[in-house]
Amino acid sequence: MRVLFACSVGGAGHLDPLRPFIESLGAGHGEILLVVPPSLEAQAATCGCRVLVGGEPRAENLGQIRDAIATGPRAAAAVLSERELFGRLCTAAMLDTMQAAFASLRPDLVLREPCEYASAVLAARTGTLQAQVAISQSAIEASALKTAAEVLEGYESGVVHKIAFSPYLTRFPERLDPAAFTDTRRFSIAAGPVGAAAKWWAADERPLVYMTFGSVTGQMPIAPAVYATALKASGSIPARVLLTVGNSLEIAGLGALPDNVVVEAFVPQADVFAKASLVVSHGGSGTTFGALAAGLPQVIVPLFADHFTNAKRVVEAGAGLSVEPLAGPLGVRAGLGPDDAPRIAKAVRTVLGEPAYARAAGAIAEEMASLPSVADVLAGLRAEFDGAVGNGPVQSLFASD
Repeated sequence: MRVLFACSVGGAGHLDPLRPFIESLGAGHGEILLVVPPSLEAQAATCGCRVLVGGEPRAENLGQIRDAIATGPRAAAAVLSERELFGRLCTAAMLDTMQAAFASLRPDLVLREPCEYASAVLAARTGTLQAQVAISQSAIEASALKTAAEVLEGYESGVVHKIAFSPYLTRFPERLDPAAFTDTRRFSIAAGPVGAAAKWWAADERPLVYMTFGSVTGQMPIAPAVYATALKASGSIPARVLLTVGNSLEIAGLGALPDNVVVEAFVPQADVFAKASLVVSHGGSGTTFGALAAGLPQVIVPLFADHFTNAKRVVEAGAGLSVEPLAGPLGVRAGLGPDDAPRIAKAVRTVLGEPAYARAAGAIAEEMASLPSVADVLAGLRAEFDGAVGNGPVQSLFASD
């Protein structure tokens, strides 16, 4: 079986949803190739498969776009990220490498995250079967595809239709993520092994609050204010706080830490989720739905992109609270500041003190755990497409090993 996985820029949140499928397929026979931009090369090397590194937009272009996404009006930021960054710049930067990947691998199936379009263009051009592995809510990703459609059609006529009607694979439960794609297939991810917790005050009886703002925030100009506000809020929380910042270089600039806070560059989510009582985050989909799968209530401080919608869903489900930064003049988001710290701390105390939030998160975790496994979803794809091949309308999904 020859499967090509494809990921765009955007940090671990774009790569990690592909990992369970790489791991599941890697346990069997066949050939797997993962194509990533240079910014994800180190993380891709831990996936246990062959990796091909393509291109990505120039650093100055990425920086300008990320700055605008973090501070500009939401509607304009969405167009800038979905059409210009992912639709135009990232596709153009990755297309030559993707052509080489198709020529060398001759994939039977493309499994791509929805922000990566070069593989979808080549799949449409060559008649290769493709599926999307969700990184966010389906309504957000359907809207993003619509926003990028004009640019994508310039690369290959009909590619948007091919994407829209390909299988859409998501771990998000239906009650928080109603299907926006015709062929939606939900799956669960089995909990992995848990590492040691000595760094998180193993002998301390206070609840553990896990605080993170993702792997991209640290690269933005808003980072110093975000971390300063987070630390100020943490000092007044009656709990242990583990703050991760995504980059060890950020730690040195944080200054003196409150006595109840430990800062790390990165901690595997499975490790900290197994010990935490509450998650405070920006509302990135990987963190938000990973926490829900672990049955953890949340306080979400949305900053940009899909964070606001994820926060809204969590609040509606009764699984947490949202502390949204206020808009500045002309719709420019003011970002986090010292005055937001008491609001965050109050929300944390409220969620820790009211068991109903944890019960709601636990109910969602049960629903997510009841979904089919990754292996079951892959087996279903194989059975359906092998059956279709027998009837002649589509090419084979799996080549002979």
